[in-house]
Amino acid sequence: MQQSKRDKVLSDKIPEHIAIIMDGNGRWANSRSLPRIAGHKEGINSVREITRICGEIGVKYLTLYTFSTENWKRPPMEVRALMTLLLKTINIEIIELNKNNVRFTIIGDLGVLPSDTSIALQNGIELTKENDGLNLCLALNYGSRQEIIEAIKLFAIQVKEESIDPHDITENKFSQLLYTKDIPDPDLLIRTSGECRLSNFLLWQSAYTEILMTDTLWPAFRENELMDAILDFQSRERRFGKVSEQVNS
Repeated sequence: MQQSKRDKVLSDKIPEHIAIIMDGNGRWANSRSLPRIAGHKEGINSVREITRICGEIGVKYLTLYTFSTENWKRPPMEVRALMTLLLKTINIEIIELNKNNVRFTIIGDLGVLPSDTSIALQNGIELTKENDGLNLCLALNYGSRQEIIEAIKLFAIQVKEESIDPHDITENKFSQLLYTKDIPDPDLLIRTSGECRLSNFLLWQSAYTEILMTDTLWPAFRENELMDAILDFQSRERRFGKVSEQVNS
């Protein structure tokens, strides 16, 4: 019997945290002469499958770039359709996530989202907060530069209030002021659709993240593609600034 790709993955080298820039929904739809929202709907099926598989193989954190601060610049009709789809999806999927012991979290600014969407998201966070399985984190109305600026503002306030000395600022202390303060940095960042940029996603957190770009459009990204990405990750040597001899000694 032919060995499956999942069987080839080394169980002791599963990335703890996978982050994904889910790109290509619109192009997937356009290639099929469908409206763009059809691509986003099919992309939800990829989210469902990738979330399930990550839980099954032992990934602890899965962060999905869902809606950036720049995405508000898209046509208003598409933005409204995305918000409606997000609300509908959360209301349907959160029950299954809770049943599967998935903890649901958000990074980003929810303050400007439609109130019904924001309430549904907060309800999902509350419902699943005690779960200790996969942590599914949606980056929603998220921009990494804005995240860093907000952290700097908090530091400035602390310095002004003399609760911290500027000379005591460290990378670890700064990280604790980011949206991701309770989440480890990603081990593997995947971007679908063939684009080769980070698009303002987890810029601070990805300093030593292994990055993989795939031509596969997000609605077509399923188990085989995820296993390929993990196998590629497991073939790499992560040196974190050291030389090979130091890593392997």
